[in-house]
Amino acid sequence: MKKIGILTSGGDCPGLNAVIRAVVKSATRRGWDVYGIPRGTDGFIQIYNGQCQPADLKLREHGYDIPGVVQGLDVLQFLSGSILGSLSKGNPNEPAVAQQVLAGYAMLGLDALVVVGGDGSLDIICNLAAQGNWNVMAVPKTIDNDVPFTEQSVGFSTAVDTVTDALYDLTFTAASHDRVMVVQVMGRDAGHLGLNAGIAGGADVILIPERAPQLTLAVIDAVCQHLAKIRSEGRLFALMVVAEGVRSPGGTLERNIGEILAQEVYDHSRNLCKAGHAAFCAMEAVDTRSTVLGHIQRSGTPSAFDRLLATSYGTKAVELIAAGQRNQMVVWQGGQVQVKALEEVLPVIRQCHQDNRCAGPVTSDSALVQVAQAIGIYVG
Repeated sequence: MKKIGILTSGGDCPGLNAVIRAVVKSATRRGWDVYGIPRGTDGFIQIYNGQCQPADLKLREHGYDIPGVVQGLDVLQFLSGSILGSLSKGNPNEPAVAQQVLAGYAMLGLDALVVVGGDGSLDIICNLAAQGNWNVMAVPKTIDNDVPFTEQSVGFSTAVDTVTDALYDLTFTAASHDRVMVVQVMGRDAGHLGLNAGIAGGADVILIPERAPQLTLAVIDAVCQHLAKIRSEGRLFALMVVAEGVRSPGGTLERNIGEILAQEVYDHSRNLCKAGHAAFCAMEAVDTRSTVLGHIQRSGTPSAFDRLLATSYGTKAVELIAAGQRNQMVVWQGGQVQVKALEEVLPVIRQCHQDNRCAGPVTSDSALVQVAQAIGIYVG
């Protein structure tokens, strides 16, 4: 019988509970014990300090402890967030903290640890794993979809759906008032979320860090030209998507980049009008509004695909442990679950962090960029 642990680390996203459910179901059918580590690596510190007892952390198939006539109802895969809690701050690799984390892990006597995290979490926890000789099975999750070597991370599909729904709703208010709506989306320094949702949601302009890293004069001019063309064809409203990783005209990362984009478009159109470009004079009176979707993108009922992906990842992680594999990451490639050794993944992540660049960006020859351009979307 094996004893394995599972934790969620970094920002939350839809599908985390579905991974937990799959690991527990798959492992308990093998007669193993599964321990849910609360609040990421902080849970090991709590164990070390006696704030929680190992016996209290044992997980079993969810649903059978629900009281009343619904006893046995299995709802875990439908819930967003993480029942274990997550951690996205602090540095557990600081020597004094790391010592407690390693001691807490040793007290549990685990044979392996399933880590559900993004590229930052994997880097941090795998450094601890190397110190403590842990066996780590990594499950990539993030709405940014920027973990290298995998086409899909848990949470991305649902976030795309959430943003797409928001764009659909905003299209109608834009049309009702002849407005240009600017929608700022998450993604950190990757444009996967903005690109996918922008195409699916009917955006006219999509600005992502890989194609428009900064709101230069050339980018703003091209956006204004595109909007003017739309108006000349008789449509008086438009929808723009900008990813949070796009930098301001001054080259800085700003929390309100959507608002800055809206103002830049307004100012540049007015300047073009004053310079005698009549096509832009009508745009001077256009009402341009900006909205930030914020953390709602990281919530919501997981999509069917995210549940399938999470379940596939969780069961594969348990299968790898049973086969005696060590330090692997499950990935999605070519429409199925594959495996990548962490010794190949981590150097890429660490080098990208050192160079301040995205570990899994939208590629310059991305098929979706070509799709967007083919249907008339300006993408930088």
